[in-house]
Amino acid sequence: MRIKRTTAAVLMFAASIPAFAATPWSPTPSCDEAALQTLYSMGLPADWDSLKPEPDSPALVPTLIREPAAPPATAAPRELLASFAMTLRDIRYRHGGRAPKTGFDCSGFVQYVFAHVGIDLPDTSANQFEDGVRVARSELRTGDLVFFHTRGKNVSHVGIYLDNGRFIHSPSSGKRVRIDELSDRYWAQRYVGAKRPNTLS
Repeated sequence: MRIKRTTAAVLMFAASIPAFAATPWSPTPSCDEAALQTLYSMGLPADWDSLKPEPDSPALVPTLIREPAAPPATAAPRELLASFAMTLRDIRYRHGGRAPKTGFDCSGFVQYVFAHVGIDLPDTSANQFEDGVRVARSELRTGDLVFFHTRGKNVSHVGIYLDNGRFIHSPSSGKRVRIDELSDRYWAQRYVGAKRPNTLS
């Protein structure tokens, strides 16, 4: 008797949900109109089972990716000279100095900066003046060397020209690497000339 009542209950429950009983289960999801349009616009079929790629399917062909733009070319030696020289500002003067830890004299500063970009220069301002090509003051360019006579009439001081009449140098005892103007009275009266190292010509 209990079995008959249970069977009757099951039958009544099934009869109360005809849509569920009549619709076969399918693992494939149904798509509404908006979803179908999205698939079509992507070039994909609405039938999900057909999305499995065949061995020769174009879907397996990798999409070409645009390479990133090449980095800017390395700065020219003149710009490298100027930018590196600027990092050495405020290092103290020391006679015969050839490195930041010890300090610089004028020619040691110039020699150190040029060595940073792979250019060898003589070790005194007088010898540096003998090297390279003479340059008119009106034709000075970044990285050219400017010379002065601070003791007697011979060349005894050197700096690196930057731009707009400015040059950077290690001046003298008690001072530090700094920027000065060629038009300053002291330097204008002692200006000898300028040279362009052969590697920059």
